[in-house]
Amino acid sequence: MDKKSVMYAVGALVIILVVALVIKPMVTGKPLNTGLPVAATPQSTIHVTPSPADTVTLVVIPKTSLSTPVPTPVPTWDKNVITIGFVNPSSYGVTFGDTFPNGTRFDTNPVDTSMTSYAKISGKYSGTTQIIKIPFPYWELVYTVDPVPAAEPGSLQVISTQGEGISYSGVQGSYSGVIPDFTLQVIDATDPNRIVRTISPPGGINLNLWEGTNDPRPWTEKFYEGHRSYYFTITSESLNSYSIDIRVPTKYIGTY
Repeated sequence: MDKKSVMYAVGALVIILVVALVIKPMVTGKPLNTGLPVAATPQSTIHVTPSPADTVTLVVIPKTSLSTPVPTPVPTWDKNVITIGFVNPSSYGVTFGDTFPNGTRFDTNPVDTSMTSYAKISGKYSGTTQIIKIPFPYWELVYTVDPVPAAEPGSLQVISTQGEGISYSGVQGSYSGVIPDFTLQVIDATDPNRIVRTISPPGGINLNLWEGTNDPRPWTEKFYEGHRSYYFTITSESLNSYSIDIRVPTKYIGTY
């Protein structure tokens, strides 16, 4: 083979290598395949720590607070007395001609409404009592008085004129200028400025009006507060005696 033919063969081989190794990878995007191992390039990892200023807090605002106002509650009763009418009893399945069965009381034990004396006070004159603790939620104060009988009323007599026509009057008999009185104050021992109740006989004290079946004694005061300590201030006037009985429901005994 002559020299010229060899040069043509070498040139053709160079062109083939350039096309295979350079032009083809550029067109297809694949790396150059030289048959040699390619060292992998290490990828560096960057860690980003957010600063407090970069923290975002999501606040959810109710839609009603932005647009619709909260309605004001409407009272369920306007303080007007409600008139209740009648309806057809058949709407409730009731027929008045039916015979209703007699009810049966399941609690065979009757309710105990009896009262038991818890403390007593008796005297004649005004005074203040000791403190007494009443550990019950309900109690009653029963009191009575014995007034001094009123003196016989006196008489007024006009005496005839004497001497120069000057008249004068004279009084014969006796008069009682004092009216029987009884006042009882129930005072909270823990707060002396708090007078729980002031008690006096309703209508006053008058033996003449109490004759026969009109005697209102004794009187009863009911107290729906308890678990407290009290003392009593008593004002007495023209009384032979008075007595006070503090009573509690018998069913409370042993419970409180």
